[in-house]
Amino acid sequence: MLRIIFTTLFIFLHCFKSFGQDIPIIVISPGKSVQSYGSVGSSVSVIESETLNESQEYFIGNVLDKNLPGMNYFQSGGHGTTSGIQLRGLPKRYSTVYIDGVKMSDPSSSDNSFYFSSIINNAIDKVEVLKGSQSSLYGSNAVGGTINIYTKKGGEGNNKKIEVSSGSNKTKNILVSFDGSGEKHNYYIGLNKLVTNGISAMNDNEEEDKYNNDGIVANYGYNFNKNFRIESGLRYSDSFLNYDEVTSGRTDSNNSTDDRELSYNLKLIHDTGNLKNQIIYNKTDIARRVTTYTNGPKNYYGYRDAINLLGEYNINLDTKIVYGLDNEFDKATFQKDWPTDYLTSDESTHSQYFDVQFRPIEKLHSTIGFRRDNHTTSGQETTGRITAAYKLNNLSKIRSTYGTGVRYPALYDFFYGTAVLNKEDLKAEKSKSFDIGYETLIQKLNLGLNISAFKISYDDPLEGQEGNEDNGNTWVVMNSPGKIKSRGIELMANWKPKNNFGIKLNYNYNDTYDGADCDDPNLGAGKCLDEAMVRVPRHTISSAINFNNNERFKNSLIFKYSSEVRDYGNANNNWADQILDPYTTFDYIGSYKLYDNYSFFYTIQNISDEKYEQAYQYSTLGRSLNFGLKRIY
Repeated sequence: MLRIIFTTLFIFLHCFKSFGQDIPIIVISPGKSVQSYGSVGSSVSVIESETLNESQEYFIGNVLDKNLPGMNYFQSGGHGTTSGIQLRGLPKRYSTVYIDGVKMSDPSSSDNSFYFSSIINNAIDKVEVLKGSQSSLYGSNAVGGTINIYTKKGGEGNNKKIEVSSGSNKTKNILVSFDGSGEKHNYYIGLNKLVTNGISAMNDNEEEDKYNNDGIVANYGYNFNKNFRIESGLRYSDSFLNYDEVTSGRTDSNNSTDDRELSYNLKLIHDTGNLKNQIIYNKTDIARRVTTYTNGPKNYYGYRDAINLLGEYNINLDTKIVYGLDNEFDKATFQKDWPTDYLTSDESTHSQYFDVQFRPIEKLHSTIGFRRDNHTTSGQETTGRITAAYKLNNLSKIRSTYGTGVRYPALYDFFYGTAVLNKEDLKAEKSKSFDIGYETLIQKLNLGLNISAFKISYDDPLEGQEGNEDNGNTWVVMNSPGKIKSRGIELMANWKPKNNFGIKLNYNYNDTYDGADCDDPNLGAGKCLDEAMVRVPRHTISSAINFNNNERFKNSLIFKYSSEVRDYGNANNNWADQILDPYTTFDYIGSYKLYDNYSFFYTIQNISDEKYEQAYQYSTLGRSLNFGLKRIY
């Protein structure tokens, strides 16, 4: 079927007239190929390296949370604790993360998600956030959206950078990097070490939960000739965390987790101009050793091998076909009981996809895409998307996207609780997503506006449920008959009346419904105090006021408000739902350029020392100070 569709489109698109390419003011890669921002029909947000550098944040999740609507970042304590990003009101497992075009997640984790603490901001060059169902391009989990992270590759010449900082909770960080390029090659090596005494993860205890993180990011590229290039990348993270598990009767669980993650990739790129093909191999090995007060040490291992083909064919200036083959092999080992009881599971996914970008009339850019997956657990699934971007003028456009999505069961789902399920017991979750948006730049005011409305729903959500006689009457993961829904409005405004003064404002309204919990009579009866998805605020507002006294002195005041949220309870209250209070935080960020490429920077986070929770009975950082020195050679 896909072959017939592809052939028909190929012939049809060759008949299109070329209108010529608009000047690409901003160039992005939401559809796995380079596009000008004005031609993109999906909702895309970009965080450039300048914003990352000026944020003075250690981890990318905090930067995204404070700069973009439709994002919600939460942590169960201080640095290094369990965290996640929710896109458009959906749990973190419904979004995918790619680093330099390589899918990143942990096959041994409970939700097959990516841990944002495994990569430090200093090594990141740019982040693109693509919202809405994107499974036709990015496969499983891309229901709420996709986060594309691009690491640094190397600038002109040969450069060296050293950055040291210190702050509250005995936090220290050091970064050393080397980068450069020559006639045929480019390279980047970044080494990072972060240590902190941290804070107590439990909100009623004063002890410290320490965190250490050592990381390496290395990239190398070589041009054999004008048509053939090779790229390779390596990322390694070694972290250790003391953490608290909120349990009845204990003030400090004295738990710990020791995580190691190694990922490397190799790309062979052949580019003739109109035709570009990439063969990409990547391998990820993850090892986690979790020690708890009650269960002793347990080991978890996740492995992923993938070999993919990504190609694009430019029919003319306005018409392009993006196609690919993805082959992914996942394996996980879970230690059920210490020291010898291990369970191993594996799966593979083989996919074919294509995405056609075309311009049927001069002011309209469109995209049609399909994907076919063959999953060892769930069988065959087909997803698709269609986008449109209509240019009202050179500064304004209306855009819209409709897409379907899929999420396959995680390997951990088959071992949840005490029962072991057969693979045919679980089926894939399926979603539908629609959004429409308007973007404009009012030149007289130097005001940029971006507004979006969206709606997402998905069926057969996988949730922990009380079992039956077939699985020993224990708690297991099963497909729930309930439906998950999320709808909302996102608003972004960027006003810069003067070169040395600007205001960014983001607002997000998110109305969600958790049918998996609240429609289940065993779970919902008397439990769902609010029917919204857990940890998803209905209203969030964030703002950044930037004011520079001169070229050397930069300052920013950052504000964030989050309304109340529903959260799960725990053993301390018989697992009854809780409502977490709204909160407001203020951060101050500044830097001063000294001489000979020296810069001094400083931050005050949570200026008002607001006491709040993002997860029930877990702490958040109070007022904290961080300062440091940066030198670029």
